[in-house]
Amino acid sequence: MDDPTGDGADESSHAFASVSVLNCVDLSCPDIHKSVSLLKRACLDSGFFYIINHGISQEFMDEVFSQSREFFSLPINEKMKLLRNEKHRGYTPVLDELLDPEHQLNGDYKEGYYIGIELPEDDLESQRPFYGPNMWPASDLLPIWRETMERFHREALDVARAVARIIALALDLEGDFFDKSEMLGQPISILRLLHYEGRVSDPSNGIFGAGAHSDYGLITLLATDNVVGLQICKDRNAKPQKWEYVPPLRGAFIVNIGDMLERWSNCIFKSTLHRVLGNGQERYSIAYFVEPSHDCLVECLPTCKSEESPPKFPPIKCQTYLSQRYTDTHADLNSYKSH
Repeated sequence: MDDPTGDGADESSHAFASVSVLNCVDLSCPDIHKSVSLLKRACLDSGFFYIINHGISQEFMDEVFSQSREFFSLPINEKMKLLRNEKHRGYTPVLDELLDPEHQLNGDYKEGYYIGIELPEDDLESQRPFYGPNMWPASDLLPIWRETMERFHREALDVARAVARIIALALDLEGDFFDKSEMLGQPISILRLLHYEGRVSDPSNGIFGAGAHSDYGLITLLATDNVVGLQICKDRNAKPQKWEYVPPLRGAFIVNIGDMLERWSNCIFKSTLHRVLGNGQERYSIAYFVEPSHDCLVECLPTCKSEESPPKFPPIKCQTYLSQRYTDTHADLNSYKSH
């Protein structure tokens, strides 16, 4: 098969990577059984699938990407004024995140921006990790930036809830299982804008746009531009690992299941390793991470355990799990104070 990146490198990176064929779930399809079947097969196979006709217009998606590019084109000193805080709100510089320390020489060659659900400082919930007011660029710099991102946050959460209902049915649960207040009624949903600089990745020397990782939460919705870069590895234990490109699909979200859903489903649905390789072109993507509320207890679902298949993970609170994962993968904020 032709090399999608046009850059022939070692076996673990470009030249021998094939292109993955993913199922496509149409959220406007009236046949819910068809949607459940397509999604279930995808989650059993790769943990990745596309969703189309999700209700967010292409015109608006284009505007979100345009506003993202405007922010990342600002001078670094302007962006550093919005350096992420301990609540994971704000700007993350290149190399801030290290997702695969075993194989990465440095951190990820990407910059990002975290936006959570907006809560005022005096709200009691703001005392918790991942909740609180967001950090926003000055309105004289980017006049419609905040309203664009807040609208996308709201609309993406509606899409996520629709996908979660199909997932619930695929796991033989009631369709509204994840709608409960302790789950997606009051979620920790995080929008992250991402910009990959025009660097060529070199896995043999530990250089990645984003190192290999699985996502932490329930599901992730990913919108991308037309630059190829995302790869998935369906079997993390294979030697050597086989990596496949996920082609961008205009108007669609790429959806993948996260570690919490793997725990809930007792590994019936697996959270799949993925990474991003740069090919010398700039690349923009928009990730929407969907996690349940702080106090949600993530434990094996009743439909996913039996005498032959007892729970593989102990119950854990969402807040505890997320806090540890973010601490493990992000640079210490104190390291920026000397710069």
